[in-house]
Amino acid sequence: MTAQNFSRPGAIDLSALRPTGAAPPPGSPPRGPTGDGGSYSFDVTEEGFQTLVLEASAQHPVVLALWSSRAAQSRAAVDVISTVADSFGGRLSLARLDIDSSPQLAQALQVRAVPYVLAVLRGQPVPLFEGSVDEAAAREAMEQVVQAAVANGITGTAQPVAGPAGDVEPGEDEDLDAEPVSDPRFAEAEQALERGDTEQSVAAYQRLVAANPADTEAATRLAQAELVLRTSGADLAAARAAAADNPDDDDAQLLAADLDLLGGHVDDAFDRIIGVVRRTSGAERERARRHLIGLFDVLGVDDPRVAGARRRLASALF
Repeated sequence: MTAQNFSRPGAIDLSALRPTGAAPPPGSPPRGPTGDGGSYSFDVTEEGFQTLVLEASAQHPVVLALWSSRAAQSRAAVDVISTVADSFGGRLSLARLDIDSSPQLAQALQVRAVPYVLAVLRGQPVPLFEGSVDEAAAREAMEQVVQAAVANGITGTAQPVAGPAGDVEPGEDEDLDAEPVSDPRFAEAEQALERGDTEQSVAAYQRLVAANPADTEAATRLAQAELVLRTSGADLAAARAAAADNPDDDDAQLLAADLDLLGGHVDDAFDRIIGVVRRTSGAERERARRHLIGLFDVLGVDDPRVAGARRRLASALF
């Protein structure tokens, strides 16, 4: 999968299945399933597909896993994939679709065997893999999906569903048909990301933060755009290999930490940089510390993992 360009041969055209009406703009609130649970995987049908998969994929990446009620092993395989998806903590969501109850979608998605897994970004499905895979392979594929999403300016977070089968049918959420609202403050930066001009997006967010340093949302969006810029063109496998082979190479460790964060390995990313802080001093230590603070900003101050990492950073510094 190419992180910089998700429009490529192999993409599936679902335009014939979409009802008339505009999809929500990038940056608008997700209109997917919500709840108090910790799962980001849910069952979906043809009725909810437009909203919960196609429209939601403009805000955050959606992985679509197709299975068959006539093939028990396919559902078992999808359950494994669901577990992996949930571990990303909302960096993506996973929609499970029974092809036997949704034959029109199965035909449109060109299903030949199950399980069949696709990534969906901005309403465009792209095949990931077919057949059962182990957790490691599923995780690697999803890490690439998250990396591709961020590189394409899709940096939202999915909301947890009420349970492992938390499908939401149209009409259940009274706000489902509300018009999405995009904050006009961020229009310039979002449009720059849309056209692939990450540097311009960073500059736009920098101006907002400079004008109002207390604007935490702008600071978070700036950190996310900077993360996109730093990882643009990076090869996940090569970066991790370089970090493993060169434990004292600060650049290699910082890039690997960025990619860890993109892939949902939040604590791994934080601890990797804290390790750099522990073994360095002076300007090198300060650079690592600032990089880590930037990753804290990507998640936001309210994320409990940030609080824990701040304590570990303080211990490393003092």
